[in-house]
Amino acid sequence: MFGTNKLSSICGTGMAAAQYSRRVQMNWQSILPAGLAAFVFSFLGARTVSLLNAQVLKPIVLFLLVAVAIHIYWRKDFGNLHAPQFTAHRERQFGILVGVVIGFYDGFFGPGTGSFLIFIFIGLFGFDFLTASASAKVINFATNLSAVIYFAATHRIFYQFAVPMGLCNMLGAWTGSRLAILKGNAFVRVFFLVVVAVMILRYGWEVFGR
Repeated sequence: MFGTNKLSSICGTGMAAAQYSRRVQMNWQSILPAGLAAFVFSFLGARTVSLLNAQVLKPIVLFLLVAVAIHIYWRKDFGNLHAPQFTAHRERQFGILVGVVIGFYDGFFGPGTGSFLIFIFIGLFGFDFLTASASAKVINFATNLSAVIYFAATHRIFYQFAVPMGLCNMLGAWTGSRLAILKGNAFVRVFFLVVVAVMILRYGWEVFGR
């Protein structure tokens, strides 16, 4: 199931990353090293998931999603302005660190990766919502690619489900990224909160409703 989800996800993240890369200015000198670190550690996370029970992370992820949603809801100016906080060298160092941590998490478990990346890029790096979303898609693509390679090599992908899911993901990602680029930070902020709210409901049900 993890492999099937990852193949489906990479179709969406790849489409969104391609759309953003043509229209949003990103600091590739920081994003690419972060993506490479995420790629490597996502593979390690995917390897670890076969050894440990990733489901124990659900309550922790639920708590973090709630904290992210509350913070962004109450801080109305969060992500409105693009004001990078670090020098290029320091931004690259922190980017690699983020790639290591989030990459491993995405390979090991995954849900909420994009939301956590956006939150980090805004709160720590000082990006606006649009730039943070674009940067997050590049990192997320790297983590998904690494995990897909591992799961494909170990024959853990059900392609009959992953391919149609992936095509739908591509369509949704194309539509969402185009809307984000056209409508800007205010739209991305609202959509982000909606997505996080849905994820909170989902994991709240899985943790407490059963």
